[in-house]
Amino acid sequence: MIGSKILLVDDEEIFCDNMAKLLQNRQYKVTAVYNGESAIRALEKENFDVVVLDLKMPGMNGITTLKEIKKLGLFTETLLLTGHGSVDAAIEAIRLGAYDFLTKPCEVDELVEKIEGAWRKKDEAWKKDLENKLKKVVESPSDVFKLFD
Repeated sequence: MIGSKILLVDDEEIFCDNMAKLLQNRQYKVTAVYNGESAIRALEKENFDVVVLDLKMPGMNGITTLKEIKKLGLFTETLLLTGHGSVDAAIEAIRLGAYDFLTKPCEVDELVEKIEGAWRKKDEAWKKDLENKLKKVVESPSDVFKLFD
């Protein structure tokens, strides 16, 4: 979706910055960070629709970062990038809740297609959550303030 907010996380700074520019040229709002710790800090401060996350990074790798993202309980989807042919680890990431994965280098069109799919999934989850909250309000109006804590 044009205007979607993307958090791009990759320790290869040149790749990350170049991909950010390509996505910005396609009207995405992109924030680029270069490690898992910075990704978590960014997610604690700001909402993102999709996180594009490198699997192999020094320090907090992609799997660990994904686990931390899931602990935050946000309405965001995560797309994994792997440049090391580590398909087994990418499949593990999907089991942990990642939307999908791509191998690097990838074409920007392929990345955009995956981002759009992840955005649709995130949007559906958000709508379902809102519907559930509204249903609870209708069923028990006095509990309305408890729903949004």
